[in-house]
Amino acid sequence: MSKNWRLSRRTFLRGAGVSIALPLLDAMAPAKALAAEAAAPGKPPVRMAALFFPNGVYEKNWVPEKDGRDFALPSSLEPLAKLKDHCLVLSNLDKKLSHQGDGHYAKTANFLTGLQVHKTVGKEISAGGISLDQLAAQKIGHLTPLPSIELGIDPVISGIDSNVGYTRLYGSNISWRTATTPAAKEINPRLAYQRLFGAATRPAAAALQKRDDDRSLLDMALEDAANLRKKLGRDDQFKLDEYLDSIRAVETRIEFFSKPDPRTWKPAAVPTPGSVPLPASDKPDNHLEHVRLMLDLIVLAFQTDSTRISTFMFANCVSGRNFTGLIPGVSGGHHEFSHHEGKKEKVEPYSKINRWHVEQFAYMIEKMRSVKEGAGTLLDNSMVLFGSSMSDGNRHDPSNLPILIGGKAGGTIDTGRHLRSAKNTPLCNLYLAMLERLGAKADRFGDSTAAMKLA
Repeated sequence: MSKNWRLSRRTFLRGAGVSIALPLLDAMAPAKALAAEAAAPGKPPVRMAALFFPNGVYEKNWVPEKDGRDFALPSSLEPLAKLKDHCLVLSNLDKKLSHQGDGHYAKTANFLTGLQVHKTVGKEISAGGISLDQLAAQKIGHLTPLPSIELGIDPVISGIDSNVGYTRLYGSNISWRTATTPAAKEINPRLAYQRLFGAATRPAAAALQKRDDDRSLLDMALEDAANLRKKLGRDDQFKLDEYLDSIRAVETRIEFFSKPDPRTWKPAAVPTPGSVPLPASDKPDNHLEHVRLMLDLIVLAFQTDSTRISTFMFANCVSGRNFTGLIPGVSGGHHEFSHHEGKKEKVEPYSKINRWHVEQFAYMIEKMRSVKEGAGTLLDNSMVLFGSSMSDGNRHDPSNLPILIGGKAGGTIDTGRHLRSAKNTPLCNLYLAMLERLGAKADRFGDSTAAMKLA
């Protein structure tokens, strides 16, 4: 590759009316930076994902006993054993304005706002204010093709929970454009894929659903990719090939779930990823596969800088998802086990469900760690918030929230620690610090009192 040949950061692969973003390549660095061997390529941006899981945790199996670096991972956090140095475990964070609301809804809707949720059965909804992700999108969203992307698994549910007198809408949303307007989440992997990689001169849906030659978005752009590859250096060629393989893998999995299962042999009763055909709704029946498809899409979105901000809901609050056959030794629904009453027969499956969610978090950040970017990795240049809107699901307690951070946010987060704050420290202090690292600095956010020190 000629050292004088440069590639725009906003270059897309194009073909047959579609365009696909590219990952960060060395050829996108400023020429002056490459001219001096000591100079690093253009500094990658910081990305942020917020992952929500419902129904809280069993705290004794979640909160480490020791602070600082010399801490042992409790059983629910053991899936992070190989990733401990890349994570920050936080405790004693609180949402004080959630204490005034009964049940789950007043704690879920404000997971990313930190403000008081207006009690209502449907009219005059309010999550208190704009959410963390949407404030960031307002400030830096113009730098990427998509300001943000909101993903989930469960559809939005309306109606009234008569037990507590709240609209169920509150339990379906963590992302809010304004206090009264939730950001629509996408639960269909195919549509989420189209939204991310279907930027086109004609509608992306037509590109995938009405094409005559049955080619995928990637197929349509392969000629342009081949031409670009010839101009790239060896390292960039490897990055491009790795990225295209990732897109192909996601396309293949989505396509698999879009057709009847062609196999005559069927697996045992316990489902495995990829064994269940996609129903008419384009969503895998296999919960694990559905979750991982969505997490993979977030990784691809960050890798291409298609967006720097994403949210994901593993489920709506009060989720009764049945984990029978998905987690060994668990037979029953999530919400039922969360009301454990200290009984061993409920605590054990509840803790295993907590651990299962941590496994998915570990899956995502391990994938991000495998993506080389600049002098580090995609994970090094990201911060992945993972947590629930209450601590103990049995008490519906919004204090001492279970919160993890994966990634170093461009070297500005000192990971590998258990950071125990003073009791009742506002969760929004963390959010204020995260906004600063995104380049979306704010003086205050929610009920914050000061930005948390993370390094």
